Amino acid sequence: MFMWTVIYIASTAKKAEKLSSRLTDEGFLVKIRPVNMSKQQFEILVPSGELEEIQEVLNFILHP
Repeated sequence: MFMWTVIYIASTAKKAEKLSSRLTDEGFLVKIRPVNMSKQQFEILVPSGELEEIQEVLNFILHP
């Protein structure tokens, strides 16, 4: 059983799916969870044990 940690909050479902797909392509487990349906925000969750490694990859994806 994994402990999941929020690594990013996306402003749209499309952005959340795109980011999730990129991280999955890099070999990471990723979950998407809606934060508040009225605001259309989505949390990107990853296993806590991979947090540092995923943050490095996420930075590269967001700031190439």
